[in-house]
Amino acid sequence: MRHRSQERIIGAALEVFAAHGYEGATISQITERAAVSRGLISYYFASKRDLLEAVLGRWLDATLGMLDDQGPEASPDELLATVIDRAVYGARGNLDTQRLMLCLMLQPGTREVFARVERSRDVAVRAFEDRLRGIFAARGAADPAVEEVLLRSLLEGAIYKLAVYEDTYPLAEVRSRLYAIYQLGEPGPLPLPANGFRDVERLRAPG
Repeated sequence: MRHRSQERIIGAALEVFAAHGYEGATISQITERAAVSRGLISYYFASKRDLLEAVLGRWLDATLGMLDDQGPEASPDELLATVIDRAVYGARGNLDTQRLMLCLMLQPGTREVFARVERSRDVAVRAFEDRLRGIFAARGAADPAVEEVLLRSLLEGAIYKLAVYEDTYPLAEVRSRLYAIYQLGEPGPLPLPANGFRDVERLRAPG
């Protein structure tokens, strides 16, 4: 019950922050969206900033866990295709949240909070980076660390452009180009997830 209540409040806070921005959001709006008492929110979260940390932590955990369901039988190419698909289509399935996260990472008033949340997950961040580097090492990359940085830069750039130019950004074409860059073959059909990569089924490169 405690976990469900917290998740309900965090989910409501995410929706309100996405709709109104962090500065414009109020605890009253979150209370109404979550359909809980203000006292219950105060019991779990002492301030709006505490709620922000919880929202950021939830999003970061989901991002870092995008490969958690991939077993040892998955090939390096399949894992790389999964990262590409879940990153770009996860963002497409939940653009309001993605725009919010971009703002929170960049705004002076919230950037420090984001950095603190990221530092609190330093072990998970390093493990995710190491796994990406391991994928490139298994594919024979000369410098897996540079390849990991380049991949994340390409994906983050694509997500940023998608967030800004939602109606005109050629997402399918960009996905195909990323597959071509990494010699993954032609991408297969991919349904658009409703709630980001958390709801995407196991995605693998064709063949």
